[in-house]
Amino acid sequence: MSPAVLWWIATALLVLAELTTGTFYLLMVSLGLAGGALAAQAGLALSAQLLTAALVGGAAVVAWHLYRARQPAPPSPSANHDVHLDVGERVAVTAWDGAGRSRVHYRGADWQARWVGTGTPEPGEHVIRALDGNELLLGR
Repeated sequence: MSPAVLWWIATALLVLAELTTGTFYLLMVSLGLAGGALAAQAGLALSAQLLTAALVGGAAVVAWHLYRARQPAPPSPSANHDVHLDVGERVAVTAWDGAGRSRVHYRGADWQARWVGTGTPEPGEHVIRALDGNELLLGR
């Protein structure tokens, strides 16, 4: 077997490992192995193949890490619309008690609600910011 075929087999095995574990960084390392395979197909020496694989894989890992570091942090599960479809919906509050709590009618049932916005809560339309158990956390 040629060195290029061995590199491609190693690349495929690492991609398979990434698919089973879900670790995206393994996919970046497999790009390095693909770089080593291309270097082997170009007829470079083994040391050049290893250097190419290390540089490409390392650069891909660093680039992915920097990209992920610049992304905003995902919302907590209790405030994530993908987890709780109620987040972002609007409810009408008729009155607040002194502790910033209320009962609201939402989706055909009465819910406990708590003010988590800034300032003093006032009656009116509010947005569900998150859920804490079966309590709606409201803001403007």
